[in-house]
Amino acid sequence: MKPYQIIYFRGFGSPHAVWITGRVLKQNELASPVDRAPFWENLSATVSRFLTSEVGGITVRIETFGQVFRTVTDKDGFFSITIDPNIDLPASRAWFPVRYVLEGVEQPEGFDGPSGSGTREVVKDGQLMIAPAYSQFGVISDIDDTVLVTGATNIWQTLKLTFLENAFTRLPFAGVSAFYRALQSGAVTTLFNPIYFVSSSPWNIYDLLIDFFRIQGIPKGPLLLRNLELNADLLSSQSHHTHKRTMIDKILAVNPDLPFVLLGDSGQQDPEIYADVIQANPGRIKATYIRDVSPEDRRDEDVRKLIQVAATYSVPMLLVPDTVAAAEHAASIGLIDPDTLPEIRADRQADKS
Repeated sequence: MKPYQIIYFRGFGSPHAVWITGRVLKQNELASPVDRAPFWENLSATVSRFLTSEVGGITVRIETFGQVFRTVTDKDGFFSITIDPNIDLPASRAWFPVRYVLEGVEQPEGFDGPSGSGTREVVKDGQLMIAPAYSQFGVISDIDDTVLVTGATNIWQTLKLTFLENAFTRLPFAGVSAFYRALQSGAVTTLFNPIYFVSSSPWNIYDLLIDFFRIQGIPKGPLLLRNLELNADLLSSQSHHTHKRTMIDKILAVNPDLPFVLLGDSGQQDPEIYADVIQANPGRIKATYIRDVSPEDRRDEDVRKLIQVAATYSVPMLLVPDTVAAAEHAASIGLIDPDTLPEIRADRQADKS
């Protein structure tokens, strides 16, 4: 019999509204990724991520901020709750602990609890993020073909990378790690600017992305992915647009006083989505960077039209060839410390090597 697994997704919010979500499955824990693993091991791990046994109708107890909250999983095993901590939070802290417990459930015989304690209670410890009051801005970033080389414009390339590679062998875009660390630190390196990652990739690969970010040294932040539903809307551009826009609106809503920097790519709909966000939130967006991953000149023309739309709201939207070009502009307008540029250039070179 397979054990219960609580898959928690990093929560986020404000001092008065925190969104906590996750999933409950019955499956064996996936092995940690290893460098140079044979493709069949990667394939087996990826198939396991998608062939899940969901646990619906189960109560999840959530313990955080010295309080207890409860919610119930849906038919796909997902749970989601918005809580109000209603306490004064430490001004210098961004990450807070949260514990998840399945009520009325015990692990099958032979499966230990956390840290091999011998308990059969199903428990998972995680973290949630609340932007400190001193943050100068937040960052909302796409993942596929913005941070992670995916080939999202080529379905076969995407499937190959997803099913036959792992967190060690997947490649970042050159210089991303150093650039995102510079954005998190801001122009004054004692700051903490929160970073949120929004993608239409399914929640099933959440663990792969977490491992990838850790291995590559990319700052951690909440990952807002999508529920995989096998229907006609799965690969539609409208479904992609709706999901990303909904998640971006949620981030903006829980940080009403925080301006944002947006990062994406030209391969799908990021320029269109970001242009909509700029128009709907005048004064909230400081800059937008679009990585040029589209070989077609016509696509570049479409993006340049959206750049003009952003300009009417005094928002610089740049179509950039690489990370260094975005970083140089960010330094010129005071988003990052210019002294970080040599590190970003060196990081780009190391990644290319």
